[in-house]
Amino acid sequence: MLTVWTVPLALVAASLTGAEHTPPPEAQPAITLPSEEELALRRDRHRRYGVPVTVEGEGPFRFMIDTGAQATVISRPLADRLGLNQRQRATLIAMSSRREVETVAISSIKLGSRETYVRTAPLLEPDNLGWFDGILGLDTLQDSRVLLDFENARIRVGDADELGGNSGYEIVVKARDKLGQLIIADARVEGVKTAVIIDTGAQGSVGNSVLLKRLRARHVGDGSLEDVNGVTAETPFHHVENLKMGQMRLNNFAMAFYDAQPFRALGLENRPAMVLGMNELQHFERVAIDFRQRRVLFDLPRDVNLRHSFSDPHRIR
Repeated sequence: MLTVWTVPLALVAASLTGAEHTPPPEAQPAITLPSEEELALRRDRHRRYGVPVTVEGEGPFRFMIDTGAQATVISRPLADRLGLNQRQRATLIAMSSRREVETVAISSIKLGSRETYVRTAPLLEPDNLGWFDGILGLDTLQDSRVLLDFENARIRVGDADELGGNSGYEIVVKARDKLGQLIIADARVEGVKTAVIIDTGAQGSVGNSVLLKRLRARHVGDGSLEDVNGVTAETPFHHVENLKMGQMRLNNFAMAFYDAQPFRALGLENRPAMVLGMNELQHFERVAIDFRQRRVLFDLPRDVNLRHSFSDPHRIR
């Protein structure tokens, strides 16, 4: 039987008119695997972060943590190297494409001290993974909290209690679960009620056409989105005045608008919906995504308090 996996929005935004040039990545030291849960974040040129992971007892290898992907995936050369030759077929649903791919079972993926079995991991071509050897998806993150500490360039994965609980966060937003994906259902984009997906695998933010029709957004340029199947879609970018989630307000950022297939897979094709990507998440000192408690927690930068908003993102980071 054909298995359908949804891997939303591992994307690259390019050719945006007037966009700030992204510098090449810093030279990266050899990665090491510490014994504790706290792992160094290392950034690719699209501002997506990687962590060291052991696979089948070998490595470490560089994987991206993607809270917008249902399935953990692995590069085809790494699967070949590890002798993962028992392969099946599945359909991989990406941002703008559906492709039949091979899959493998992985008996051991280890992040820090946490070890997971992955029953079905799609294989991707290395050109579509860029800097990474694989992607850690929701199937390896369930019942965990993912803490992105941008201030200290660290990431931690564990239980809420292990990671200090909810103290110290200025903003805590409730979310609901859909196919393992956390969706903030009561956010507002320029006053329009919008479902928001927090996606650490997306470089930038993406909204659907239903949302665009409800906004007064100004077109600021054109660009392209590339998905994990290597398929590129041309898309317009619009200026968004504000996004509100609970007490958090984020002002003045560019968003791509495209009816991505994952919106349909999550039942969001007929209502305003968006993906909040890393360009916007990095305005905070910390972001914690808690799958067990169905919460997303935000820690504001030190020079911003709840009475102020991020009116100038370049001032924050």
